Amino acid sequence: MPVTEPIEETSSAQVGPRIREFRKQRGLTLRSLAARSGLSIGFLSQVERGISSIGLTALGSVASALGHSVSEFFDDTPAVGHDPVVVPMPSHFTLTRGENTATQYVSGQQTYRMLSERGAGLVLEPMLVHIAPGGQRENAYGHAGEEFAYVISGELLYEVDGVEHRLRPGDSVHLRSSVPHRMYNDTGTVTTVVSVVTPRLF
Repeated sequence: MPVTEPIEETSSAQVGPRIREFRKQRGLTLRSLAARSGLSIGFLSQVERGISSIGLTALGSVASALGHSVSEFFDDTPAVGHDPVVVPMPSHFTLTRGENTATQYVSGQQTYRMLSERGAGLVLEPMLVHIAPGGQRENAYGHAGEEFAYVISGELLYEVDGVEHRLRPGDSVHLRSSVPHRMYNDTGTVTTVVSVVTPRLF
């Protein structure tokens, strides 16, 4: 019988309130945050109120605009009273074993599973993404870096610069992320994608 590896999962329930909290701490209006992140005022307002979900790359833009890491929007663990032990990571590689605990972040219809350990000098963010059917489409947007997606199972609508492309198993897309883009699962089953983005989100 196969052994199921442990998964550490964090929910997106606190993401909207955390965006509002960090935004107000910096004294920013929604308009200011929209201008800094490249996302629309209406979309950010819906995310803060829990009406819309936000993908990790879009959240990365918000995090950068607010001066926080992406993980801080999910992490509700109280701060400890001592400094954690920091183990230096090699700058040239990481090795991630299949039996190691994997971290998952859930945001709306999408579940992101991190596929590699943190590497001090590495810039790629490899993830396994499960995209549930339906949900509300995010606004198309651009951000710094590059993005690659390879469909393992299911189908995916991937819009690039206003043109929709239907991706099936074995299909992939690789783009400069500054081009407005978005993805959506309009089928009745979960779609699984290997996604690699730059820069790293965590």
